[in-house]
Amino acid sequence: MESRHALVRTPGDSYRSCLSTHPLHSTVSLELAREQHARYCETLSELGLEVIHVPRDDLHPDACFVEDNAVVHGGRALICRMAKESRRGEQPGVAARLEEFMPVRWAEEPATIEGGDVVHLDDRLICGITQRTNPDGVAQMEEWLGVPVSTIFDPGIMHLKSYVTYLGNGIAIAIEKYSRHPALEGLHILIPPEGEEYAADTLAVGDTVLMAEGHDEAHRLVRDAGFEVISMDVSEIEKCDGALTCLSILF
Repeated sequence: MESRHALVRTPGDSYRSCLSTHPLHSTVSLELAREQHARYCETLSELGLEVIHVPRDDLHPDACFVEDNAVVHGGRALICRMAKESRRGEQPGVAARLEEFMPVRWAEEPATIEGGDVVHLDDRLICGITQRTNPDGVAQMEEWLGVPVSTIFDPGIMHLKSYVTYLGNGIAIAIEKYSRHPALEGLHILIPPEGEEYAADTLAVGDTVLMAEGHDEAHRLVRDAGFEVISMDVSEIEKCDGALTCLSILF
């Protein structure tokens, strides 16, 4: 089903304290991050989505990465149990907005699950079992959302969608490491070139794909596959180990 809404949240005052291993983390500009986030929201609106703002959270540095707070599918939402203690507390604001649209259930201990691990296909989900999502989280998601879930096990990564995203029309983009994984069987896989792996985190809205700027060859691959590409400057998002999908929940 095509998305009609995008749930978003502006970076809060503590954003510069985000969880990050990026070498330029210390140079994060909150002002520029908010400008980039505003442009992101404008773009989603221009693409026809109703942009729904969750009240800003100044206490939790990573709160703008709303995608991790919930997984939405089939008119239901699973509110995630975050792996990092510092991120628990972000979810209530997101849950309150989602409850305006659909039934929600909260993932329960011992589950950990974050939306950044969940790739949405037309008829199923692919979920990473990673540093942030465990098998209990996958099981609770599958039961509540009532959808088949394939898994990719890689406890060395933070989130699967940093490396694999679905574009639509049976086409995905994935880095070489995952391109032949059985969970992706049946999909046509675009593989970004070496040095452009960050571009694998795309956000598809209909036949338009938002991609991080500065990855021209990856953009060309997606255009040649039949999609329109919108290039986005997300430098301050990348410095906090975030990317385009992290900033919204589409439903």
